[in-house]
Amino acid sequence: MPPSAAKPAGQGLAVIAETLFLANLLLAPGLAFVAIVWLWRKHRDAAPLARCHLEQTFFVSLWGGVLLVVACAAILLLGGLDWEWTWVVVIIYFTCVHSTLVLLGVVGLSKALAGKAYVYPLIGRRCA
Repeated sequence: MPPSAAKPAGQGLAVIAETLFLANLLLAPGLAFVAIVWLWRKHRDAAPLARCHLEQTFFVSLWGGVLLVVACAAILLLGGLDWEWTWVVVIIYFTCVHSTLVLLGVVGLSKALAGKAYVYPLIGRRCA
């Protein structure tokens, strides 16, 4: 980075938030979410860029968990545990939603690294 170009305020925290979002999906589910919650609560008065990424990762993690758990449970309840097509639908649904969240998380991380705000499509909240 050239010496004249300064990092936007809150860029480091934005990168951490997006990295934790990906870690929650890929490496340490639950543990990384606890870290996101802690950062979100601790840095409510952070720079707008950091606050935007923290809010996005927090709320999308909540919605993503609901999408994955509730929908898979509903499919299992409606189809029954013994019917093989239930498991096919659950696995396809989980794979599609999970991989979409990972892809959006990579886009969010690239935006954070570029020092730009990012709103996740459909389930993201507008940044204040």
